[in-house]
Amino acid sequence: MSSTASSRANSPSRPNRGPAAAAENRRALITAAREVYAEGGLNSPFSAVAKRAGVGQGSLYRHFPDRTALAAAVFEDNVRELEEYVAPPERTIDDLLDRVVAQAVVSTAFIELITADMSDPRVAALGARFNALVTQLVERDRSAGRIGAHIDAADVTMAAGMLATELARTEASARPEVGARAKALFVAAFAPRSAD
Repeated sequence: MSSTASSRANSPSRPNRGPAAAAENRRALITAAREVYAEGGLNSPFSAVAKRAGVGQGSLYRHFPDRTALAAAVFEDNVRELEEYVAPPERTIDDLLDRVVAQAVVSTAFIELITADMSDPRVAALGARFNALVTQLVERDRSAGRIGAHIDAADVTMAAGMLATELARTEASARPEVGARAKALFVAAFAPRSAD
């Protein structure tokens, strides 16, 4: 027996947990993807995600056959977080924009990827969910007099997209300041007008 075979025979092997590990592996891959692409951008090798997550490449491709699938999974988490965040009746469009800035600051590579593939059904479904939560906030803010009658859900959705895209193109150290300035512009544009 060779020394390599002998060492394999003597070392404890990790038990194969099969389907029981699938959800855990998927979560680890999404977390790893956020880290890898935040550090290295979209040019980071896909295999680096599997390595960071501590799973095999086969597992990566079973869960996410391409980069868009992985980006959609990251944004699904983001949209779910936004849905939960804006559910309380006191939440406003201003709160939504704050949260979009916070998410965009750490998800810039995914913003680039997902906005390049808007026709993908996985991306379109996330867009529909985001539009639904924006519509809810617009109705809430209009009823409370916080935004003008000239603003509709499409305006807020566009503003959020512009904000996220601008942050994706901004140097990491300047993102918080740029996010705050852009958000202030949108808040001023959304405010009720004297004729409202």
